[in-house]
Amino acid sequence: MGDRGESQAVASPATTKPKLRKLPRVELPTSQTPISKAADAESSGAGNAWGRTGLERAWLGTLVAASPCFLAPLTSICVFITLAQYEGSFAQFGKAALEEGFWSLCVQYGPQLTLKGVLAVVCWIGMQALLFRYLPGEAQTGQYTPAGYLLSYKLNGLSAWIATHVFLAALCYLGILDPGFIPRNWNSLIGAMNLAGISISALAFVKAHAMPTHPEDRKFSASWIYDFYMGVELNPRLGDSFDLKLFSNGRPGMIAWTLIDISNMAYQYQTQKYIEPSLILITVLQTLYVLDFFVNESWYLRTIDIAHDHYGFYLAWGCFCFLPTTYTIQGQYLGLYPTSASTTYLAVWFAIGLTGYVLFRSANDQKYKVRRSGGKCLIWGKPAEFIVASYKTSNGKQHESLLLCCGWWGLSRHCNYVGDLFLSYSTCALVGSTHVVVWIYAIWMTMLLVHRCMRDEKRCSHKYGPAWTEYCKRVPWRFIQGVW
Repeated sequence: MGDRGESQAVASPATTKPKLRKLPRVELPTSQTPISKAADAESSGAGNAWGRTGLERAWLGTLVAASPCFLAPLTSICVFITLAQYEGSFAQFGKAALEEGFWSLCVQYGPQLTLKGVLAVVCWIGMQALLFRYLPGEAQTGQYTPAGYLLSYKLNGLSAWIATHVFLAALCYLGILDPGFIPRNWNSLIGAMNLAGISISALAFVKAHAMPTHPEDRKFSASWIYDFYMGVELNPRLGDSFDLKLFSNGRPGMIAWTLIDISNMAYQYQTQKYIEPSLILITVLQTLYVLDFFVNESWYLRTIDIAHDHYGFYLAWGCFCFLPTTYTIQGQYLGLYPTSASTTYLAVWFAIGLTGYVLFRSANDQKYKVRRSGGKCLIWGKPAEFIVASYKTSNGKQHESLLLCCGWWGLSRHCNYVGDLFLSYSTCALVGSTHVVVWIYAIWMTMLLVHRCMRDEKRCSHKYGPAWTEYCKRVPWRFIQGVW
């Protein structure tokens, strides 16, 4: 959801073993535990599948799932009120909530559902759906699913991003659309985005039971609320090619991210007659990140979001509401309260952000290089070193992945996450404010990536067995050497 975390494993491009005898390698026994079918868990509510674990106790699953389903939209409302009414101060918001009543504040200042906001969000999602469906794109395959499916995807995200920005820029130039439309109507847009995320989550839940795309890859627990939150289907599709998960993750939220930043810049210029350097630098870094996502969209097919997480409220609401409202808080704050720190301060944090991006990109490029060549490549001028990890899918077929043990991946098992965090913290620091609200994005990314690190390692241990144990011995640090 917004981040682009990928497991360290690099799937081999073919199901047969590549001939890699000339390269340094360690080959360990095959993990004999097949990735369990969804059907195995359907009857018991237990059992592991890629990306999640079923809960045997219905009440526990219900509690775990019901809390974020209720609290997540409520949190987005509180953040909106804090930014719009209390200058980004949670202390002022908390004081007002105690004096006037929390629910009274939500009713008085919270997002409102309006026809204008709903139509704007519906048109936005519809536009992105049309581009997703009809723009030409390169066909790529993802990773094998637990049931053994190898799905094909049409990748046209960069074309969609360009087409969207050119089209909306033309509307602004012709005077049809106000460049500051988003911040001027943010109240109603947040309400509509919450509605969209919840509605699509419900539709995905119904579809998983009534018209599943790949029934063998479904995952059930003992609680329907937990299933609603975490999702049942792994790769829900409308027809043969409209993949709901790729669309949700890579279109409405990611493309809106840069549009929201640009619209806040336009709004600041309209109201202040200038644009703060801090807002420009934040927009540059976040645009670089988003463009990187689309330029390397094929890599996203191998991330946790696509390959392992099931499609439920967690992904649907997260992509349609949480990403565009939370990842853009820095721009929202500066659009309302223009401020800039010293030139030196901005230069240092901008450099840290660029450094994080370079680390993030170069680490992932090393994995791409190994995957494309089947390991027959050089990393930092030396032959690639890796462990060949074999595993079975539930249909009995055997596959293998390469666990890279050199380059950035010889320093830590999740070095790409470190670059991601550098970039996240730099965009928050560039705001130049100590208000906690502007740091929410970085705090969230820290929790998300640490959690994903632990999830990924548990899943890889189950999937690869002895090969993963050997890899952890060769690369003992998760994030930063000597720290963790």
